Amino acid sequence: MKRFSVLLILIITLVCVPAYAALNLELTQGINAALPIAIIPFANEQANADGDQSITQIVTHDLQNSGQFRVEAPGMMTEQPTTLDQVDNEYWRKKNVDDVLIGQVKSLGNQQYRVSFQLVSTVDAAAKTTLLNLSFDAPRSGLRALAHHMSDLIYQQLTGARGVFSTKVAYVLVQRRRHQPTKYTLEVSDIDGFNPRALLVSTQPLMSPTWSPDGNSLAYVSFEGHQASIYLQNIATAQRQKLTQYPGINGAPAFSPDGKQLALVLTLTGNPKIYTYSLDTGKLMRITNGYSIDTEPAWAKDGKSLLFTSNRGGSPQIYRYYFDAGKIDRVTFDGNYNARASFMPNDQGIIMMHRETGLFGIARENLDSGEVDVLAQTGSDESPSLSPNGKMVIYATQYGGRGVLALVSTDGRVKLRLPAREGSVREPAWSPYLN
Repeated sequence: MKRFSVLLILIITLVCVPAYAALNLELTQGINAALPIAIIPFANEQANADGDQSITQIVTHDLQNSGQFRVEAPGMMTEQPTTLDQVDNEYWRKKNVDDVLIGQVKSLGNQQYRVSFQLVSTVDAAAKTTLLNLSFDAPRSGLRALAHHMSDLIYQQLTGARGVFSTKVAYVLVQRRRHQPTKYTLEVSDIDGFNPRALLVSTQPLMSPTWSPDGNSLAYVSFEGHQASIYLQNIATAQRQKLTQYPGINGAPAFSPDGKQLALVLTLTGNPKIYTYSLDTGKLMRITNGYSIDTEPAWAKDGKSLLFTSNRGGSPQIYRYYFDAGKIDRVTFDGNYNARASFMPNDQGIIMMHRETGLFGIARENLDSGEVDVLAQTGSDESPSLSPNGKMVIYATQYGGRGVLALVSTDGRVKLRLPAREGSVREPAWSPYLN
């Protein structure tokens, strides 16, 4: 498997500089029954957030790109209220708009702002219902983060599910340069692609980034020193430490739900096997045995079992190891290739890379029924990573001759693409909730 290829190593340099490529969301498919909402430009909204977008533009893009909302086009609104008493329910009912977002921005001086907003339901033509009425103070540099937080609140109020607009994504950017070594950059950005930050730049491969449960650190594989090693790196400080450098493969790290252990892949006895590694003591415990290739571990939310990929049945399939009983069950039977599985939030389903008709795609399997639903299938889809609310999957694919990231909802009805401006993007990892 390509993640286990041993390659020559040069020097890795720690950096904390702006990234060399940014990502842009592009909605390619939404749902028919999207929730209708009007987002009115806020009063006195002169201050732009980083990226030259206003607060209402950021909130609009967040909700629109979730695929769950139909945002009324500004040019179609002859009324643009900025206070509650200006909201005309009858007008919005005629436009089939159920909810209206209004707000105000007030400068407090010294690049500080107070942002107040109200989410108003217009479903009842006879009465206005204020669903949210909140106010926040933030510096200009924090307006983008505040806008994402507002989107999270609105999303949860109207859908019942927690929003993920304030989360992050880690990924590896690969830039192939003429007459120069290929450059690999481990980056973290907002989920909409803004605020990218390079944590590590190398002329040798970086792979398998994975988030700690508290969102403070990443574990990943680096090939520096002519040897695959697993590192742990603090995102805020960029400080890192080498965790493992055993002979052969050191790969596929995955944090336990309590953050105290990593599941990982080593070749201490020949073929790749699953181990657990204590972050406190460094103690290893072997999980799988035999002559098969076992890789890509992923923990259940209760920490009592692991998914992993194995060819012990002939082709790559998903298996589940139970810690208490020490037993292993096969999980997948549909398709001739299933890999990179992870549990959905309730542990009743999994998301995985899937191939059945010759094309690689992203699929969901119900663990009770065994039913498999293909969510996306372009032939080059890989490395799925689930959002913390279980509603979306980010994955790597090919578009326009380069590697890009894409998103699909776990019901398959919403699709987005995040094309890179430079280089190819791979190995995405969606962060946990960060607040």
